[in-house]
Amino acid sequence: MVVTRDRIKLSGLDRLMYFAPVLVFGYLAAMCAALILTSVFLVSIKNPEAIAGAGVLGLLVTTALGSVLYKAQLRDLRYRRFATHADPRTNYAAVANVFREAGWIITRDEAGEVIDARVADSLLSHGEWISVRFRGDEVWIASICDPHIGFSLVARRRCRQYIERIRSGVFASPAAL
Repeated sequence: MVVTRDRIKLSGLDRLMYFAPVLVFGYLAAMCAALILTSVFLVSIKNPEAIAGAGVLGLLVTTALGSVLYKAQLRDLRYRRFATHADPRTNYAAVANVFREAGWIITRDEAGEVIDARVADSLLSHGEWISVRFRGDEVWIASICDPHIGFSLVARRRCRQYIERIRSGVFASPAAL
């Protein structure tokens, strides 16, 4: 994971897997468009307009749902910024302490700059990703569903809880207040 502007940038296969649900909706929209185009040439079947209408309805619904999901996933990639009154090293120590207490697996650790972790919630999954950056007196936190697992509303709720847990840990630090 790399910081680009204020979002986590996923690369290669991780990006493809993370946005796979949106691609499924894109595929369904393409099938609906094909149904609409095919209905134009169905002159031997009664009511080709009904088939075209079903295609249009399907295209509208899948496009709308796909775009809502895409926007939600892009929003999840954004860092939430929290201003503190502490220096990056103090904020880093508070976040590292939260990570250790929670038992999260640290995947990247550059003291005072970056700390990333994965939440191991079961033997079969890596859980969610948590990324924390330190910029001056700001702490940037992002948490996303693991791309290898897939999009999940339950995981999104847990990601919000992780962000709040880290924020609380940073503000519980005496120097951050």
